[in-house]
Amino acid sequence: MAEIRGQLSKMDVSLSSGGVADYKMVLGEQSVAMQPFIGRKIKLIFDGKIYCQACSSMTEKSFSRGFCFPCSQRLAQCDLCMMKPETCHFISGTCRDFKWGKEVCMKDHIVYLANSSGIKVGVTRIGQVPTRWIDQGATQTLPIFRTRSRYQSGLLEMVLKNHVSDKTNWRTMLRGVADPVDLIFMRNLLMCKFNDEIRILQQRFDESAITPLCEDIMLTIHYPVQFYPKIVRSLDFNEMSEIDGVLQGMKGQYLILNIGVVNIRKFSGYQITMIL
Repeated sequence: MAEIRGQLSKMDVSLSSGGVADYKMVLGEQSVAMQPFIGRKIKLIFDGKIYCQACSSMTEKSFSRGFCFPCSQRLAQCDLCMMKPETCHFISGTCRDFKWGKEVCMKDHIVYLANSSGIKVGVTRIGQVPTRWIDQGATQTLPIFRTRSRYQSGLLEMVLKNHVSDKTNWRTMLRGVADPVDLIFMRNLLMCKFNDEIRILQQRFDESAITPLCEDIMLTIHYPVQFYPKIVRSLDFNEMSEIDGVLQGMKGQYLILNIGVVNIRKFSGYQITMIL
């Protein structure tokens, strides 16, 4: 039996050569590969302490997935534009952190289609591929545009979500593997349907700023799940200090246990002891 203690961070994810998502639980400076423990009992104990992921101060409540209240109000990464990229205001000169904004928002982004609980459109930095897709629990993904900035990708997403949702139903995603869809057909349909709006955006920024990715191949992602729950019950460290159950798999940023599911990312900064 192993006992590991530290501040929880979102699970480290990667994609194997066989297209299977690999997961590591991160507790402080320690990381543990979780696939070997599927089918075995694990226990997670919250000791009541929460630390800000930015300033390391203790906080009674976590804001913006891992920050104390002052940092959540101060940091650029906690700004509303991180949830709504079409509101990015870096080019207006009002970003809270110019260096951070230049390194994050003024980098190439991908606009993509994904299938997690149905077809959705999303955006991510090119360096976050395929991490972002795994974190969302997507089983199929297809890049459809490349842009030079987060703002441009957000404007393009706004156009496309008039036809395709930009949300994932997390409960549906956790109940099983999404039915396969033809993302290539949907890409072609969207490019045709919104051709005029896309051309206007290309002319606004210059044509090379928004590049269609017509040759990209759809990626299929498999998840290490032994059993999917028929009823999804969310487990919360704010309501229970101990979570004890049999690990049935991982999908998105969730641990799937026989007693319910835990959104690990939600509890970033929580001081946790994991017993395996």
